[in-house]
Amino acid sequence: MVWKRGGLVAEVCTEPRARVALLHLDATQPVVLEGPAAVIWDLIDGQRSEQDILAELEATFEDQSGQMQAQVEDFLASLEAQRLIEAYPGAGL
Repeated sequence: MVWKRGGLVAEVCTEPRARVALLHLDATQPVVLEGPAAVIWDLIDGQRSEQDILAELEATFEDQSGQMQAQVEDFLASLEAQRLIEAYPGAGL
């Protein structure tokens, strides 16, 4: 699946992009992403698939627990549930 950022999401980040604060405009609380979570956010561009994102993370971070794929899937599902990302049906066309 290819994901894109939600259209109603405001974003503020530090320089360098170590922390990202996100707020869906209908939400009352922001979400702050750091470390690998902020890296994942930067990789969500409407072009990369989940597998592309996972491959880039595996190249950057060591998967000591062997759970990286499940953790990435859970994290993306959490972002979707908060309406911060959405499936991008136009990908691959």
